[in-house]
Amino acid sequence: MAVQGYRAERLADQIRTEVAEIISGELKDPRIGLVTVTGVEMTGDLRHVRVSVSVLGNVEAQQKSLEGLTSATGYVRHELSLRLPLRRAPELTFVLDHAAEENARLETLLQKLKDEH
Repeated sequence: MAVQGYRAERLADQIRTEVAEIISGELKDPRIGLVTVTGVEMTGDLRHVRVSVSVLGNVEAQQKSLEGLTSATGYVRHELSLRLPLRRAPELTFVLDHAAEENARLETLLQKLKDEH
């Protein structure tokens, strides 16, 4: 269940921004490659957050990056608790977002159709 309202949208945007900064600037895990935070979904009670990430590379690189992010979940959660005015830091779950890959595949298919006609 997603949180509704302006505050929730603002909070989700803040979480997305902060998590992206933490991943790009502070995490030193060699498994984590080029990661982009593409979205954040929160539950109604703000206790659980699903962070969608897009990872550049093949499937193996994506899985390694996801493993690295999962192992850094405690650190990211702690940093969020310091940076955001929340009573309780939310539990984080990182998931792969395949939207960019799907868009590229669709773009290729559309270009092929255009070239055939």
